[in-house]
Amino acid sequence: MTMDRAATDYEYFSSELDRLEHSGNLRTLHRAEHDGNYITVDGNRMLNLSSNDYLGLAADGSLFDTFINSLPGEGIAMSSSSSRLLTGNYDEFECLEQCLAEAFGTESALLFNSGYNMNIGILPAVSDASTIILADKLVHASIIDGLRLSAARCIRYRHMDYGQLERLADKYAPTCPQVIIVTESIFSMDGDVADLTRLAAIKKKHGNVMLYVDEAHAVGVRGANGLGIAEEQGCIGDIDFLCGTFGKALCSMGAYVVCRRVVRDYLINKMRSFIFTTALPPMNVAWTTFVFRRLPDFGVRRKHLDDLSCRLRGCISAMTECHSSSHIVPLIIGSSEEAATAASRLQAKGFYVLPLRPPTVPDGTSRLRFSLTAGITDMELTHLIKALQQ
Repeated sequence: MTMDRAATDYEYFSSELDRLEHSGNLRTLHRAEHDGNYITVDGNRMLNLSSNDYLGLAADGSLFDTFINSLPGEGIAMSSSSSRLLTGNYDEFECLEQCLAEAFGTESALLFNSGYNMNIGILPAVSDASTIILADKLVHASIIDGLRLSAARCIRYRHMDYGQLERLADKYAPTCPQVIIVTESIFSMDGDVADLTRLAAIKKKHGNVMLYVDEAHAVGVRGANGLGIAEEQGCIGDIDFLCGTFGKALCSMGAYVVCRRVVRDYLINKMRSFIFTTALPPMNVAWTTFVFRRLPDFGVRRKHLDDLSCRLRGCISAMTECHSSSHIVPLIIGSSEEAATAASRLQAKGFYVLPLRPPTVPDGTSRLRFSLTAGITDMELTHLIKALQQ
């Protein structure tokens, strides 16, 4: 009987994979070889336009060599071998958290293993059944999973419709003990930028409203010192949970929240995805600190990335509607099949761009997502634009 059930389960898995393939939504893993800004997949060498290495630091071998040469003679542990609450709280963690707090001008900071680990843990920890969470309709899947794990009631406001958000805050804040507004700063699928100053103003109308901002795609590439949209818009101090990741522009791994010290202490005691996980390798944290301290020095890279982004957005805007105002530039195609065909056509021309399809994006909005990096040259972008215009 157990074997019959297993066979039935396997048949379901197989039929579901067939359904995904027929709808153009089947995902597979491809082995890839990396060479600077280029990637070779299935023998085809292409300019990588799907990387999150926004500053081009991962392809900068000299940066890594400098880091290696700076290491102490006794070395740094390659594994924490424990959660931080047991025996895994190395000096490297405290050092990076202090650097973050000082750079952002906040009381404290706390590290996490990944952006996903962060987003599924904070909101469930700081909310309960009496909490109302007002989240932008297009927040990342990791935030959505955090909302699902929380006991709070969640209301999704229309994407960047701050009038609707303000009405919702005015409705619920007077009667609910706690309201949390949740948004990204640069939205990962459309590349558009939230008005954090407007969100901060909505928050300030009520004493029991908190603001949660995920800067995963902004830290490193925006702001005078690379601290993100909150720095650019001058509202770091208005955000209760200012979150970001190291796995994109900072070419490392892990994530952080900068916050009040009482929030940090509360999360250490209540956040399950922090408590019940082995901490990051100290060597990795030391590398992150090394890169983070140099963010103010990468202004030329940020300017070049901005110039590239403006050019590509101009090209896409001439073809179709484009809401991006960042280095993430989507070309909306429509159906999954057409998006996959368009991606294959560009790959054949030497450009590694991937189709984004449901459930990553809503039905009918499958797209090509160009993820630009500072390592791309002006000439390489010119070739891409010509390919798009053909």
